[in-house]
Amino acid sequence: MSTPFLLGVNYWPRRKAMGWWRDFEAAEVRQEFAVIQSLGMNLVRLFLLWEDWQPTANSVDSAALDNLVTVADLAAEHNLHLDITFFTGHMSGPNWVPSWMLLPDEPMPRGVNQVVSGGNVVNCGYRNPYHDPLVLSAAELLVRTVVGRLASHPAVGIWNLGNEPDLFAIPHTAADGRAWARHFTQLIKQIDPVRPVTCGLHVPDLTEDLNLRVHDIFAEVDMPAIHGYPMYCDWAKGPLDSDFVPYLCALTSALCGKPTLAEEFGGCTVGRGEEAAVWEWTGFGRPRTQYMASEEAFATYIGEVLPKLVQVGALGAVLWCFADYVPELWSQPPCDEAIHERFFGLVRPDGSLKPHAEVIRQFAATQPTVQPAQRTVALDVSAEEYYANPTAHAQRLYRDFGF
Repeated sequence: MSTPFLLGVNYWPRRKAMGWWRDFEAAEVRQEFAVIQSLGMNLVRLFLLWEDWQPTANSVDSAALDNLVTVADLAAEHNLHLDITFFTGHMSGPNWVPSWMLLPDEPMPRGVNQVVSGGNVVNCGYRNPYHDPLVLSAAELLVRTVVGRLASHPAVGIWNLGNEPDLFAIPHTAADGRAWARHFTQLIKQIDPVRPVTCGLHVPDLTEDLNLRVHDIFAEVDMPAIHGYPMYCDWAKGPLDSDFVPYLCALTSALCGKPTLAEEFGGCTVGRGEEAAVWEWTGFGRPRTQYMASEEAFATYIGEVLPKLVQVGALGAVLWCFADYVPELWSQPPCDEAIHERFFGLVRPDGSLKPHAEVIRQFAATQPTVQPAQRTVALDVSAEEYYANPTAHAQRLYRDFGF
């Protein structure tokens, strides 16, 4: 029996963005899930923003939990499954940190853009979630509570250990990173042995040794998942390089020996009818430059990527993201500093569909299934050798890959 190709979208509501757990409206979710269903999608990835879900280290917000059950009910109503992402600290530029995790007398970790806590930007450090006993205990409580409540719900499709977790914090060693993934995967499996567990890694986990090595993490979980954007990568063949995301899946599979989900990819666009542009501004205290695709060119890009993902044997494609955000959100994190994050959606700020939504609808109508890989990466080094010089290997192997 063939396995359906997962086709989905990363979800934050158009009018709420990261504020939706604090300002939850079931009617809003029902309407937006109906749009997702109408495009033929079957998976919605959502995020348990850590500070909204655990106001204290020894509690889980009961209203958020009830609202998640409502979301799952709405997903089932629309024949959608959920990819539920725990421990969401990093999201769209800032790191969102519960107040109990903050370390006021320590500086922000190196490489962190911004720390947001309680709706405010704070300039301080925070506990390392791979090592700090308080955070590990809190994380265990969150997993037990959420999985325990939803383990039997028919809309749950995937449990997810994180969203590009190296952007929030880095384990001390690769062994620590693998042990963390093993521990939480086993904890989930004790409660729900049926649903697959994944962890959303991204390009830096393939090009740097951040102690979340793909062969380690994906040996512990059921389903490899990778994120990538050619517009963020200087060795891609251009900002709309349609070989790039399929290559990431093929490389990940070569390293870990399992078919891979393209769990996050996409691009930001200019307004309807506008030509592609390069935007420049100052964000997070430094100059920013961002390619903004035309809606038409981006639709062409998506139309090229989707069949190529099938050709590399990918498990599915999950776009970033559902919606451009309404102007009322543009003065708030993340849209105030990362202004391109306003415009990644399938739908515009007014709710109308962008052209690539129709491309997805047409692809979904073909009822794609997971296929044996026709294009693979010929990995000529061991995984350990790969991580001795990951950037060079990733670029070298890409030069030999193509369609």
